[in-house]
Amino acid sequence: MRTTTLRRSLVALFAAAISFGVITQAQAETLRIGYQKYGTLVLLKAKGTLEKRLAEHGVDVKWTEFPGGPQLLEGLNVGSVDFGVTGETPPVFAQAAGADLLYVAHEPPAPTGEAILVPKDSPIKSVAELKGKKVALNKGSNVHYLLVRALEDAGLKYGDITPVYLPPADARAAFERGSVDAWVIWDPFQSAAEKQLQARTLRDGSGLVDNHQFYLATRTYAEKNPQVIGVLVEEIRGVGEWVKGNLDEATSQVAPLIGLSPEITRQAVERQGYGAQFISPKVVAAQQKIADTFTELKLIPKQLTIKDVIWTPPAKVAQAQ
Repeated sequence: MRTTTLRRSLVALFAAAISFGVITQAQAETLRIGYQKYGTLVLLKAKGTLEKRLAEHGVDVKWTEFPGGPQLLEGLNVGSVDFGVTGETPPVFAQAAGADLLYVAHEPPAPTGEAILVPKDSPIKSVAELKGKKVALNKGSNVHYLLVRALEDAGLKYGDITPVYLPPADARAAFERGSVDAWVIWDPFQSAAEKQLQARTLRDGSGLVDNHQFYLATRTYAEKNPQVIGVLVEEIRGVGEWVKGNLDEATSQVAPLIGLSPEITRQAVERQGYGAQFISPKVVAAQQKIADTFTELKLIPKQLTIKDVIWTPPAKVAQAQ
């Protein structure tokens, strides 16, 4: 694309709004986004608005689905995607493993969007009764921290339970078979288990964790493409604001995309946080607490400094938000 054409496109796109700066061809021609089965990115993908905005600048968008945050961050680490969304804990484990990733933005807290579940006929009535029990969870996912905090709050140590590390589909199968005593899981799997299996919530994240969703990018992509990242965050925030005022329509769009009933989907949609923002010092401090917790438990091998992996948007991008 010639410079003249690019400038005309920029004027046409941003003149009535705000300037994000020039997205040049020197920057990546394809933005590869990793997403999970549920969340704001699912709606963004379905709407197609991001593709339309970036197409004006010769940037294509490619989407890849992952079963969970740890797997998605591995995709970021090996370079198969440039940008993605996870819960609170996966970035901590990724940083500990040496992944060169940057936190870009976060959604507001959604503590009820993850929980410790037990079968409907389980005799277990409290987290304290998990002592000596088998608990299924996706290792390194957001629910890993919820489990640690819930055990601590109940006067137990992590070593008091037997963790069974399984991805969501395998964990649900084990839960249904009775191979595990409890399952720590997030939406929409959580909502599906509650509605389809009548699983009982032993404890959700209320009063224990924030359960932020984080948007991350490879350091290389974020540093070379700040305007693209700015557009991404704006589009994500716009979709979130739309959802808050259109829960029924959002539910009808999301349900077929994730293959769940409107009833299950509506509950999950209501429990999610919406309104993406760039990372604040308060959120950095909360994330540092998570990292320190896993260091103390020796689940990660070294002390981490979260502020070292926070992306700072250039002034023009930050002002545009």
